[in-house]
Amino acid sequence: MNPQAAVHHTRVDGIPTLFAHATGPMRAGLVFRVGVADETLARAGVTHLVEHLALHRQGLADYHFNGATKAAFTHFHVEGAEHEVVAYLTGVCASLTDLPMDRLETEKEILRTEESRREVGRLPLWRYGAQGHGLVSYPEWGVRGLRPDDVRHWAQSRFTQGNAVLWIAGERLPAGLSLELPHGGRCPLPAVTSALPAAPAYFSDGTGGVLLDAVVTDTTAARLYAGVLERELSRALRQEGGYSYTTATDYASRRDGCALVTAFADALPDRQDAVLGGFVDVLAALQAGRIAQADLDAVRGRADAALTAPDAAVRRLPGMAEDLLAGRPPRALDELRAELWAATPAHLHAVAVEAGQTALMQVPAGHTADWAGYAAAPTSSPYAVTGRRFEPVGGGGEALVVGEEGVSLVSGAGDGSQRAATVPYGSCAAVLSWPDGGRRLIGTDGICVDVEPALYRVDAHTMAAVDAAVPPAAVVWLPPRQKPPRPQSAGGNGGNGADGGNRAPDPAATPGRSAPARRTGRQTVTLVAFAVLGGLCGFLALLFTVFGAGDPETSTGEWAAIAGFLWGVAALLAWPAVRILRRTRRV
Repeated sequence: MNPQAAVHHTRVDGIPTLFAHATGPMRAGLVFRVGVADETLARAGVTHLVEHLALHRQGLADYHFNGATKAAFTHFHVEGAEHEVVAYLTGVCASLTDLPMDRLETEKEILRTEESRREVGRLPLWRYGAQGHGLVSYPEWGVRGLRPDDVRHWAQSRFTQGNAVLWIAGERLPAGLSLELPHGGRCPLPAVTSALPAAPAYFSDGTGGVLLDAVVTDTTAARLYAGVLERELSRALRQEGGYSYTTATDYASRRDGCALVTAFADALPDRQDAVLGGFVDVLAALQAGRIAQADLDAVRGRADAALTAPDAAVRRLPGMAEDLLAGRPPRALDELRAELWAATPAHLHAVAVEAGQTALMQVPAGHTADWAGYAAAPTSSPYAVTGRRFEPVGGGGEALVVGEEGVSLVSGAGDGSQRAATVPYGSCAAVLSWPDGGRRLIGTDGICVDVEPALYRVDAHTMAAVDAAVPPAAVVWLPPRQKPPRPQSAGGNGGNGADGGNRAPDPAATPGRSAPARRTGRQTVTLVAFAVLGGLCGFLALLFTVFGAGDPETSTGEWAAIAGFLWGVAALLAWPAVRILRRTRRV
């Protein structure tokens, strides 16, 4: 093995350090075992805010530096001359020890701007819920209400000497490096939660294509499987079918012994069925063991070339630092290459079967995957609370129930088979609170319930009871809404939040598990009645339009007036039926 490919272990100021020999500009990084998944939904963004504050004093520099907040780790990295690397690392540690709180409000605004441009996937929300690893799908709602003491406490308890690993790539360890950090122990990895009662599962959202992730054991064979899957998707959906332009996969270790394999294929609206079917066929073929040796050899060749490249050890350093922080001893290059060349199609087949058992698929809106054996991810709760019932102001739709243990939105039928969305107070991840009195309760499973006085005429006493029952630490106070909810939208509230997406700067657009409002019995009767009357009137209008003009006893003006009147009545009768169809779904 090339001596320059070796990674040496040492310590700098008590911090475990990984060093790899490299020529050219020095590169280094300081990694902490803290990230978004360690936060709560109501305080989401505190780690990112600490990262920004720690980098402020670096100002503008000729060398490259930056920071990154991930699900379970925070990185500070730099590239430049030796003295620049020393100044950067020393300055970051000094700032973490004494954060520039005079910049607090300014950095909050910068984070809001950054968030407005960020595109975050919804798969984590549906897989993990509104906690742990699922928080990467949510806005950083906690940033607004963070006080200086909150931020200082987070930095002093998480950004510590015992919770850090340093890595350096250069011709030598830099002289004069001083990393003074608060004392503290290693933080364990965040717990892995689940919001999926069954797998494989799917949910319907968006129009851009098909997206899937699967949890697999973190092995060399799993990395190879991700590469083979990408080749098969490209062959089937782009080269042969011509349905997709982009097909891609990704492999990301969670550092807890598991990893996520993610796959994507884009699709035009008129090709979504074909892409979804082809995507499922590729997965099924790999699960059946149809893995070509040539595909494995091609992927393995690229992986081995990456492991033996001159800068291979340097590129491995950030991941090795994460492994150390997760309590996983970094692995030697020879060991990785031995596993790489020992992998067979049978090993990849085992990974494909494991991936099939844990898969979560996002299909385009209006599509399903139950025909392929995927269970629908839940958009409702298994039960509703008992308590005081509030019917929607606009009529129809779903009713709000406020009880002693939580709140529910239930279908208007009111029988034992009713569909419900429930957030228990004890499992409330966050409560979005607006000055106009509106509340949105978000459960740890991702289910949302709106408690809106404007939509349900909830009295002040009931609102006070809800505010007193939710955990104080879960409350997020938000600024006035530009568009408060109106009564006519009550039927479409759906219990699970709007589908505004993660980029929306308006927090009223809440990522959550959403489904169309369930059509009640009264709405079904109304739909049928208006549809029948509108159809009859339209039929009469058509008859009069076709045959009425030929009646010699009727003038042209009278004919036109009667025909126009009949068509207008038909349209007026059809419109309520159309609105019900658009706002509800059939049971």
